[in-house]
Amino acid sequence: MSIEALLKKDVNSHTEKKNNLTYLSWAWAWAEALKADPTASYKVEMFGDKCFMDINGTAMVFVTATMFGKPMTCQLPVMDYRNKAIPNPDAFQVNTAIMRCMTKALSLHGLGLYIYAGEDLPEEGGRPDKVVITPTQGATENIPIEELRYLEEVAVDLIAMCEQGDPKAAWVKLESENLDSEQKVALWTLLPSKVRTALKKAKEI
Repeated sequence: MSIEALLKKDVNSHTEKKNNLTYLSWAWAWAEALKADPTASYKVEMFGDKCFMDINGTAMVFVTATMFGKPMTCQLPVMDYRNKAIPNPDAFQVNTAIMRCMTKALSLHGLGLYIYAGEDLPEEGGRPDKVVITPTQGATENIPIEELRYLEEVAVDLIAMCEQGDPKAAWVKLESENLDSEQKVALWTLLPSKVRTALKKAKEI
């Protein structure tokens, strides 16, 4: 199975929705990855003796999935049912985040990529352009790489919420992030114009 075939694959019957976000079954995703590439592998990135990066008492996990000889790394905060970062997460919560992060890393290879853009079905030929985030030139130059990766994760979540018809929830999430002015500018440039418009309207409701 090629990357193009993975981009076209309908994964809807293996997803579940929680708080306006769509999650793909990690076990099914990994099985499909092995069908596509029997040599596929994934690695949890380590930070010293920890399998997560400590960020002000919360945690960010990083997973690298390798398919077709190409490694792709994705990151994910350890979050609660409200999709908020958990202070001092326990082992179960970290493990859950790792498996979700592995699934998102697989999406970078094409499997279920469309659901992270809030789309209902994959289009013929896939839709990688829907989740390619290109910031305004210079807007992220002073943002540390760890922060930028987190902002990109937030951007993907906001895009998904707006595409699923809940811009108000996206606005609430945006406000809950408590970003400083520089981070807000950087995040804003990561969002498509239609999402920025939807957020502005949601703010006025």
